[in-house]
Amino acid sequence: MTVNREVLNRMVKIPIIDFSLFTSGHATARQTVVQQIYQACHQIGFMYLKKTKISNDLINQVFQQSKNFFELPFTLKQQLAWSDEFSNQGYVGLERERLNPNNPGDLKEAFNIGKQKATNHTDVTDKLSIIFTASASPAKNPHILTFYGACTELANKVLQAFALALELPEDFFTTNHSQQNHTLRLLHYPSLSQSPKRGQVRAGEHSDYGSMTLLFQDEVGGLEVRTASGEWIAASPIPDSVIVNTGDLMERWTNHIFCSTKHRVMIPNDDRVKQSRYSVAFFCHPNDDTEIVCLESCQRHKSPIYPPILAGEYLLSRLQATY
Repeated sequence: MTVNREVLNRMVKIPIIDFSLFTSGHATARQTVVQQIYQACHQIGFMYLKKTKISNDLINQVFQQSKNFFELPFTLKQQLAWSDEFSNQGYVGLERERLNPNNPGDLKEAFNIGKQKATNHTDVTDKLSIIFTASASPAKNPHILTFYGACTELANKVLQAFALALELPEDFFTTNHSQQNHTLRLLHYPSLSQSPKRGQVRAGEHSDYGSMTLLFQDEVGGLEVRTASGEWIAASPIPDSVIVNTGDLMERWTNHIFCSTKHRVMIPNDDRVKQSRYSVAFFCHPNDDTEIVCLESCQRHKSPIYPPILAGEYLLSRLQATY
């Protein structure tokens, strides 16, 4: 697929795409959306999707569940911290994560839920059932489980659009994501009553590790995206929309045809600093044994940039660097 370079160079804002035209539209409408998604992933790596079929009621329930959890005492939350060094599951305390290794720890806390934690009775969910009521248990709450499934379904649809945009069989990416090694992450950025450390922000500059991310955010804002020219632009909340961005493995897969864009969450310089910020991220990751090797359709104008790597090995290396 070819795109007018002059048009791309003018596209510095994050595009808003009606995704219902891909999931329910006729062939011409679907192809238009595929083209829009290609442009967004190639130029800036971020887009807003409207009309995704994930209901606002479900999203609101998930945000309320997240708020309930993060309002619990630290000692209780800490009992649900990661059980091993790089499990990528459970509670992550304030300042433990440092997305930009050159700055102090991020001013946020998180709770990570994977497929096993979202579907089975595991150690984490057993602890939760003992310590908290059902309404305060992120990994067992029925709204969380339903939301995980809805995000998986939406991610598969987006991956189908990616495949068509790259002239691949429509099921190419979904087949390589069949194990659902995804992580649902509840995030809380506490209000600030004192000045942060030098260089400290709510989430440091970083790119995401996997193939793509679905992001749901509240009205507080603070997310910023770095354009190809180096300019930071706001990815402000838009009602009834989901932010989608491509990650490192998709960038490697596509030989930089799709870009993995740096982004960050800044501390507000107005009264919003007194408000907590909440967001929910769904990190979509390929099967661990999937070999990420440059796609043939992405080698026409440039030789492969990266050597092959297994998706699971890459994720582990990035987690080790971050924590």
